Amino acid sequence: MNQQQHMNGGARKAVFAPVDNRARVDAVVSRLGDAIELGLLSDGEQLPGESELAGQLGVSTVTLREALMALRQQGLVTTRRGRGGGSFVSLPEVPGEERLKVRLRGWSTEELRDLGDHWAALSGTAAGLAAQRTEPEDLLQLRRTADELTHAQDAAARGRVYGRFHVELAAAAQSARLTREQVALQTEVGALLCLVLGNDEYREEAAARHRSVISAVQDGAHDSARELAERCVQESTARLIAERLAL
Repeated sequence: MNQQQHMNGGARKAVFAPVDNRARVDAVVSRLGDAIELGLLSDGEQLPGESELAGQLGVSTVTLREALMALRQQGLVTTRRGRGGGSFVSLPEVPGEERLKVRLRGWSTEELRDLGDHWAALSGTAAGLAAQRTEPEDLLQLRRTADELTHAQDAAARGRVYGRFHVELAAAAQSARLTREQVALQTEVGALLCLVLGNDEYREEAAARHRSVISAVQDGAHDSARELAERCVQESTARLIAERLAL
């Protein structure tokens, strides 16, 4: 062993230490739990079988079973035995606020700001492209989603609808890659938005911002659409950062 390797012995030992299985379990719980709370997985939907789901997520069946157990304890998944059995999504009426706050505490303000920059870039680009590529009749789903946000009563529903709008905006851009990126981002941050969308005044403001983005897209005003979508995300990010600082 040379001198440099000797000096860095502790760091090298940490680098080559076995990957913590607990981290993999937590990652699966976070991925599936956020997708359920965001509404990307429907209430009552049957999850793929354990072997198939473990393969899709790139984890062992042992890791997946531990994650499913944690999700059952959180009330997000139910499991039925016997013929026709399996694991099923159980959409909570109200997201676990404490669980979300614990998640938010795990983010530093710098990380939230960086995430917001990424999100603004994605949604801004999607809005600009949608303004160039989308036909008016293709905006019906975005309008329905904006209306849903206007009338959504609880924070969980508002969070799901808010995140879905940005996924649908990426789909309107007719970019499969942008849509996949937006889905991945929403499963990372979407559930946290429940913490700020419980405020009725902000819910109305967010719905108005969404309608403005749709109008700009319909008018083919790609620069305005991009700027409006970016502002929408930047405002949400600022509120999340304020919520984080208040914890």
